[in-house]
Amino acid sequence: MGYWEQVVQIVNVPHLVSLDSLITAEPGLIISLATAQIREAQGITRWSREGIEWAMTCTDQVEVTLLMPCLNEAETVATCVRRARRFLAEHDIGGEVVVADNGSTDGSQELASEAGARVVAIADRGYGYALRGGIAEARGRYVIMGDADDSYDFAALMPFIERLRGGTDLVMGNRFQGGIAPGAMPALHRYLGNPVLSFIGRLFFGVQVGDFHCGLRGIRRESALALGLQSGGMEFASEMVVKAALARQRIEEVPTTLSPDGRSRPPHLRRWRDGWRHLLFLLLFSPRWLFLIPGMSLFALGLVASLAIAPSPAGRYDLNVLAGASSLIVIGFQSVLFSVLTRIYATRQGLLPEQASDRRLLAVWSLERILVVGCALALASLGGLIFSWAYGRSLRIVVPSATVLVLSCQLILSAFFLGILGIRRAWHPATAGARGPAVTLGPVACAQCAAALTVLGPAAPAELADA
Repeated sequence: MGYWEQVVQIVNVPHLVSLDSLITAEPGLIISLATAQIREAQGITRWSREGIEWAMTCTDQVEVTLLMPCLNEAETVATCVRRARRFLAEHDIGGEVVVADNGSTDGSQELASEAGARVVAIADRGYGYALRGGIAEARGRYVIMGDADDSYDFAALMPFIERLRGGTDLVMGNRFQGGIAPGAMPALHRYLGNPVLSFIGRLFFGVQVGDFHCGLRGIRRESALALGLQSGGMEFASEMVVKAALARQRIEEVPTTLSPDGRSRPPHLRRWRDGWRHLLFLLLFSPRWLFLIPGMSLFALGLVASLAIAPSPAGRYDLNVLAGASSLIVIGFQSVLFSVLTRIYATRQGLLPEQASDRRLLAVWSLERILVVGCALALASLGGLIFSWAYGRSLRIVVPSATVLVLSCQLILSAFFLGILGIRRAWHPATAGARGPAVTLGPVACAQCAAALTVLGPAAPAELADA
């Protein structure tokens, strides 16, 4: 058995993993084994009995993690935890209740722990930070998250679990289908904010979710980790749905109810600031609607107006209209170029999935071809300017020629920028005898290294100690 097969650290792995695939994918990191692999790995002799028992508990019994973000919820968190634990017991579900505490100062941590929850401290403040940290710490195969303000019914989660067991990646609650109790949601949110933002999300990303911002939702843990969620604020709710849709994950909805929360203080939600963050996120993840469609519309409008006015006089203000139409053409063309460049950058960074149309576009429009087209347009525009200067200096020729010159310059500069985006970093194999590149590990990985050192003791090699 190889060295890295012996350096094994048990982490919260809710599903069986392949040892061979992990060694192939991450040869220099700690390998995670589930219970089946532990039982079969007869050659591993350095495991402590406590470590194996703990691993078996994590992998065999925890199916569902009920996750609650918490910031000063002393009035309601214990009630939510007890209700969640009662649900797990009544339905004979192997699960846990995790409270991701965001730095409460009212004793919420102690109350949650006394009620039976596992409390996880999240240093960074924010709704998204709390849920991301809780998902990372979850031991369950499925993670169902809900606010700890007693507004959601933790006794009615079976529809979520049934859909997750059936293979759905993300199960969204829909409060508009299940029922919103009087006073549970402000009228501005119920009739304007949530419906409008949910409509924009459906329009931009083609996902049939009627309540984008429902705080009660369930997701397969491995699916959540695969999304690479980054948001730290309330926009996390939109990010999860959008990225799941872009990743072609299976998304379904179930009706859920919303009741007035049980706290006496105002909610953490800031309607205008958080609403803007949601809208901004939807726009930034849709270059088509942010740049392409507005740009094509402006370009088409300016082009039609220019073709109608440029050939002959059409009134007292026709030259003014021609100048305005040329401006629309330039702005629209620049917006279309932004759409293309943004799309390519986002796919290269893994923010958006690559599509067949992206590959076809890059195959047809290489840097050299774009430069040829740009230079041809520049020469044509210069010819028009020279002709106008030699034969009357008519603004009906000058304005369109100048417009085409600007477009050619935009095209040429965008071609070079496209070439820069196409540059890929080269990774060279390590030379013989070298220990390889240094790896910077995050806090979770460092904690795993420390645990592995505890298990292996003096047998742990220097590579692990250095990490």
